[in-house]
Amino acid sequence: MNVADKATKWNSDPNWDSSDEWFKGPAFLHKNQSEWPQMPQIETIDRSEYRPYLLQINAIENSCKLIETHCITSLVVDDYHRKYHHLNHETALNEIRQKFHISELRVLLKSVRRDCQACKIQNARPQVPEMANLPKARLSAFCRPFTFVGVDFFGPIIVTVGRRNEKRWGALFTCLTIRAVHVEIAHSLTTDSFIMCLRNFMARRGTPLEIYSDNGTNFRGAEKVLKEELKQVDLGRVADEFVIAELKWNFNPPTTPHMGGAWERLVRSIKTVLYKILSSRKVGDESLRCALIEVENIINSRPLTFVSLDVTDDEALTPNHFLLGSSNGLKIPCDPVNLDLRKSWKQSQMLADIFWKKWVKAFLPTLNKRSKWFIKTKPITKGDLVIIVDNDLPRNCWPKGRVVDVVTAKDGQVRRAKVQTEHGVYERPSVKLAVLDIAGREQESKPDTGCSQLTGGGMLATSALSQ
Repeated sequence: MNVADKATKWNSDPNWDSSDEWFKGPAFLHKNQSEWPQMPQIETIDRSEYRPYLLQINAIENSCKLIETHCITSLVVDDYHRKYHHLNHETALNEIRQKFHISELRVLLKSVRRDCQACKIQNARPQVPEMANLPKARLSAFCRPFTFVGVDFFGPIIVTVGRRNEKRWGALFTCLTIRAVHVEIAHSLTTDSFIMCLRNFMARRGTPLEIYSDNGTNFRGAEKVLKEELKQVDLGRVADEFVIAELKWNFNPPTTPHMGGAWERLVRSIKTVLYKILSSRKVGDESLRCALIEVENIINSRPLTFVSLDVTDDEALTPNHFLLGSSNGLKIPCDPVNLDLRKSWKQSQMLADIFWKKWVKAFLPTLNKRSKWFIKTKPITKGDLVIIVDNDLPRNCWPKGRVVDVVTAKDGQVRRAKVQTEHGVYERPSVKLAVLDIAGREQESKPDTGCSQLTGGGMLATSALSQ
């Protein structure tokens, strides 16, 4: 026993005698050094067997040196990363290097940030798939105008009825092939009002084969009513109602204006011309109808192809060429001197074919190029955890959910999916879904570190939805 420890072993009455061993030391100290007891032989430890993760104290710099590849080093850096609330990365670097010496510290901090679950959720962004090929409706040449139609509403427009003001809406029907427009006035946004607009359109332009629209409740209601009517009447009654059994209605997912760009852009054009005509004046129903018909003619007179100033070139192709035979409806489409009435139908057909051939030659090539979204991305799969982007809410209020169904296109890309959230099932486009990386980090086993593999994927998987 160490003699110095005797003071801690005294009873309540310590021995203050100067001859005590505590004052004079052990007895062997008073003998020759050769008679001192021998120290036990200590086995020399091979330093090459030290574990590489042991801390090395740098006496010169007075800082602790850590091995950058060890898990404890990652935990130290992660602690500083969380201490500064996943921000202020340069500040975290500065604070770490004052206490620790870590090689490639900046690279290690980036790795910690990349594996941080909170940062993954905060920085998750939707991966936009490659732009899809144009649908058949946009490329169907040599067919009747308004065979493939896109529908949308715009407004409201204030009109004066007596001494009160009322709202009116415009129902836009767009030919997806020749880009012609037809405008009807809707007195409300109810299903009945839209059905009347649809019947008026069919009576004047014919019955389309396919209708495209967004997911408005009035459009959904119109489809349901039309399907019910088809079950109750025969084909003769269906023809009277301007609806045929082959009519197909395609709905875009909610919050996907880019899927309806063919008619969304024309809504803007119509609004621009209409506001120039009406300005800030209040008009009645009759004046509004006259203005919308004038706007319709102006939009249908716009050139679809390049306008050449060379007098030897033909005039630019417009939607009115397919509807009226010329851009403004005033030009005589054929020579009245050499007109043969017996062959007039052939001349009319030949004139229509000329317009369609010009459409194929001059207008169709302009539709083939993609302006964005060139790269294919990893498709969303069933079971993925996602954040639904909602531009009307703060980011921390965006709903989270799990993908329960996907729609895979012919090119293998997923552009819409159904997501199960705590409030129900939502159908959203891929551009509004940010996939969360909630898998635990796969670490390679390193026998030289002596540290067990860190696992946390299961915990993260169950808690990611609650973050």
